Amino acid sequence: MKNIAISDVRNFAILGHSGAGKTTLLDSILFKMGINDRQGSPDNGSSMSDYTDEEREHKISIWATPFDGIYTSKSGKSVNLVMTDTPGYADFYGQVVSSCAVADASLIVIDASAGIQVGTNRAWRLAVARSMPRGIVVTGLDKDNVSFEGTLAAIQEVWGKCCRPATLPTADASAVASVLGANPPEELADRIAEIKGALIEYAAETDDTLLEKYLGGEDLSPEEISSGLHGAVHAGSLIPVFAVSGRTMLGVEEMLDAISLLFPSPEDTGIKDVEGNALAVDPDAPFCGHVWRAVNDPFVGQLSFVRVFSGTLKSDSEMFNATTDEKERVGQLLIVNGKKQEKVAAVTAGDVVAIPKLKNTSLNDSLCAMGHHIKVTPIEFPHPVTSYAVFPKSKGDEDKLATGISRVAEDDPTILVQRNEETSEMIIAGMGDVQLEVAVEKMKKRSNVEVELRTPKVAYRETITAAGEGHYKHKKQSGGRGQYGDVYLRVEPCSPDDEETFVNAIVGGAIPGNFIPAVQKGLVDGMEKGPLAGYKVINVKTTLYDGSYHDVDSSEIAFKIAGSRALHEAMEKARPVLLEPIMEIKVMIPGDFMGDVNGDLSHKRGRILGMGSENGMQVITAEAPQAELFKYSSELRSMTGGRGSFEIRFLRYETVPSNVAQKVIAAAQKEKEEE
Repeated sequence: MKNIAISDVRNFAILGHSGAGKTTLLDSILFKMGINDRQGSPDNGSSMSDYTDEEREHKISIWATPFDGIYTSKSGKSVNLVMTDTPGYADFYGQVVSSCAVADASLIVIDASAGIQVGTNRAWRLAVARSMPRGIVVTGLDKDNVSFEGTLAAIQEVWGKCCRPATLPTADASAVASVLGANPPEELADRIAEIKGALIEYAAETDDTLLEKYLGGEDLSPEEISSGLHGAVHAGSLIPVFAVSGRTMLGVEEMLDAISLLFPSPEDTGIKDVEGNALAVDPDAPFCGHVWRAVNDPFVGQLSFVRVFSGTLKSDSEMFNATTDEKERVGQLLIVNGKKQEKVAAVTAGDVVAIPKLKNTSLNDSLCAMGHHIKVTPIEFPHPVTSYAVFPKSKGDEDKLATGISRVAEDDPTILVQRNEETSEMIIAGMGDVQLEVAVEKMKKRSNVEVELRTPKVAYRETITAAGEGHYKHKKQSGGRGQYGDVYLRVEPCSPDDEETFVNAIVGGAIPGNFIPAVQKGLVDGMEKGPLAGYKVINVKTTLYDGSYHDVDSSEIAFKIAGSRALHEAMEKARPVLLEPIMEIKVMIPGDFMGDVNGDLSHKRGRILGMGSENGMQVITAEAPQAELFKYSSELRSMTGGRGSFEIRFLRYETVPSNVAQKVIAAAQKEKEEE
């Protein structure tokens, strides 16, 4: 266990848009801290963070990667920095969500040459939703025609004047000075004095005693200023902005000094369990941790990454899984820095530790000390927006495909795998086509199964728009006991909210009561495949009003068949229609693409519900049929050059236009004939 107090631990996630320089910044930090003996770079494949085959091949961050090390500031104070590098690509947003769920603060990276982008906005909204203290890093100061002051002005316009510089670059970007440091460069002296005055006001406002002293004209001590600013950052009333060039290491040391001073420790966070009870951030308190990432490591097998919230966890010990109510045996505890793994004897609050080969533990489980039952709020992951149907290229590989694709989904909680019984397809769904492409590549390497991705079939529905009556007499005599069931029924449209969808109106014993449940079963079976194209029937109310029976030949199976056939006859007379799933889609884009995106949505039979702005981005809310949106992830990326994102959710079923319905029905009939 490190000889660092919990009050000197800084656990933060590095967030931002893809290409903003997050990983480059982290590699500079790791080099500065001595965790790496050289300055890695994602461009040439030497990054400590982007080290997997998939990341090197695609040249983007795919996984959330934690790092841990000791940093000693200029003042000589040592702090334990626990940092997580996160992907900026929208397809891997689930990794960002899980990282923020177990971090105490966020560091949002903005490229000065690109400004605030859609991924920046997404990171900001997540941090705000989680009430995370924030810092902002403006990178790329070594590029041509960039302006720190211009980027700062844009940040303040979108997110407010609470975003204040903590470090400033010189005009030629050859040096960076700390606003709170001594002896600033002469060209920055006046600007720093102005900013420092505003920061002292922030510090004073966090404490009544400091405010009284400040208003009384007394100077605050450096310790009082630091304490006040630390509180302001924790409260979110102050968001420090840092000037950095990751490639040249410019401003990295000044940023780390400020993070050590201003960012919260685990003691500041006030973590609570699911019941709202505060957890004691104390080494002697009962251990509590949460599994936020799970990895199938090719060398050590399953690795469970755990954020420790309270207490101490020791190697070669036992703990309790409060999610599954099962005991776990802990062998080794590993601090993981990229490919490097270091065994440690114990970990405490704020640490992120990897535990190999846990038998009864999976992603999102809460772990605690034996004899306790402590659970923290599980991570809520975003819903998938893109899906494909997966088929093996070789017959007989179905079982290998199902096993392989399920294992890949275990590594990423935003990938869902399920079999659609209606369409008889294996569906893989995720946050985007690149994510699913990476998942399939990984599966091929692990399982040696070649697969084909196709656009999924739409799970249409059928219903009726008028009332109709149906009659069917099931009569069969083939020697011995025959079959006889005679059913008259009426159908009519009903609301999805109607609880009573079957009415027994039989009088006089036309059908004995013991056969009524059989008729109902026939109706349930009949509604599994409608008369138009064989899709499930919804929103239909049936009334059984007459029939007849035979003392000897009537049976449950006869009335079940009669009920199903009478239903189809009644529906054919009740003007049946095809229904399709309608989705609500929320698109966030820069203003330059409003016209293109609006036009494209209209072309997809979409209806624009509203337009607005959010954090400097334009937001379009619309409704569109699911059939038109299966490829929207790649289409939006193409339209906006990767600067757009969207969220999608199911709304309701709606009647398919007749010209589209005819094609769907014809395709269903052709498929039935081929079978």
